[in-house]
Amino acid sequence: MKIVLASSNKHKVQEINEITKEFCEGIEFILPPEGFDPIEDGMTFAENSYIKARAAWEISKNWVLADDSGLCIDALNGNPGIYSARYAETPALRIERVLNEMKGVSAEKRGAHFTCAMTLIAPSGDVAYKTEGVCEGSIVESARGINGFGYDPIFLVKGGTRTMAELSEEEKNKVSHRFGALKKVLEYIINNKLYE
Repeated sequence: MKIVLASSNKHKVQEINEITKEFCEGIEFILPPEGFDPIEDGMTFAENSYIKARAAWEISKNWVLADDSGLCIDALNGNPGIYSARYAETPALRIERVLNEMKGVSAEKRGAHFTCAMTLIAPSGDVAYKTEGVCEGSIVESARGINGFGYDPIFLVKGGTRTMAELSEEEKNKVSHRFGALKKVLEYIINNKLYE
């Protein structure tokens, strides 16, 4: 079963395929066809996830999974939130902006979480399933680690001593917000025997 992943991020497709292999053989996520360029103007992760899923379905008429995720920081009133990917021009500048905005914030007030909302659309165009995954943690004072992408180097996973970027791919896949949401989607597909 091939499912279009509503993303132009090859790294994300790779990460999701790695997680999927742990659950089942026979499900593969692929990039959308040419022309996938949705305008993400929703006010929530769930709304943006649906916008992306619908855009990918329009050009593929296939099973489609979309996720919208981001970093929500308590001390910044939930920012960058749905603007996580657009908080500055590059990943390094986005991290720099967050760290600057967090200057002087005490350790106990540095709480944050990653959220991932997922929408699965069937070939008929109907929404088959929606869910969310959350990973709790906090923001460190300087970037650490070289794995992962996005805000991983400044996100300390709750209960641990390492940032998301200091975890191996395998370790990250067990705790990430994307893993939490994807696990529920895969269970839905398997339990409803949507593929052979």
